[in-house]
Amino acid sequence: MTYHNILIEDQDGIIILTINRPKSLNALSWDTLEEIKYFFAEDGPSRKGIKGVIITGSGDRAFIAGADIKEFLDLKAKDGAVLAKRGQDIFFSIERFYVPVIAAVNGFALGGGCELAMACHMRIAGEHAKFGQPEVNLGLIPGYGGTQRLIQYIGKTKATEYTLTGDLFDAQEAYRLGLVNYVVSPGEEVSKAKEIIKKTATKGPIAIQKAIEAINAYFEEGVDGFEAEVKRFGETTNTDDFREGATAFIEKRKANFSGS
Repeated sequence: MTYHNILIEDQDGIIILTINRPKSLNALSWDTLEEIKYFFAEDGPSRKGIKGVIITGSGDRAFIAGADIKEFLDLKAKDGAVLAKRGQDIFFSIERFYVPVIAAVNGFALGGGCELAMACHMRIAGEHAKFGQPEVNLGLIPGYGGTQRLIQYIGKTKATEYTLTGDLFDAQEAYRLGLVNYVVSPGEEVSKAKEIIKKTATKGPIAIQKAIEAINAYFEEGVDGFEAEVKRFGETTNTDDFREGATAFIEKRKANFSGS
């Protein structure tokens, strides 16, 4: 696939994925979603030595200002349900990616943009970032996981308020509520995300992957997260990385992980 709506830059194993539609405030068109899907399902997994992925938006006004509403106007009930399921599946591929995915929120993260940010493993917000699920203003509800993930991050009470009022909230409130990991000066979002990925890249890569799987299991319907943890803990103990990490700890030296 040739990318037209996103930019992919590999900076020594850290992938910077930029939503590149600044004239529409990086709104998520159907084609943009397909490109994101292709990266996380095919392009990304085929690349060697990926340490992490940072998703950000082009320009300094918006991370992603929502879905491309013009494409919604002719939707009927069946079409709308198909679109929502498609968006959810794409965002699950982000959430389940095997290395850390961090949203560097450099402006408005509204509707589908907020939902995409919540599908990432962590979020870094610039001081001027704004978050919200304003779909009710259009007579819609969030469809790409927003009603579920916002509750997971900030609790039912505030998630219900913001979903039903459509009100926006700023970066400091997002931090206070637990939606974002850090608030940084404008323009420092990607740098902070890179700092975190550089740190996680020094850890055992299999352990990182299994930790992501175990954390996600907490929210998966019909899955016992504790059982998932037991299974993945067992899988990590049967690796060369575990033996190297334990030996390095005993010998008081830095571990040299191989990913095996």
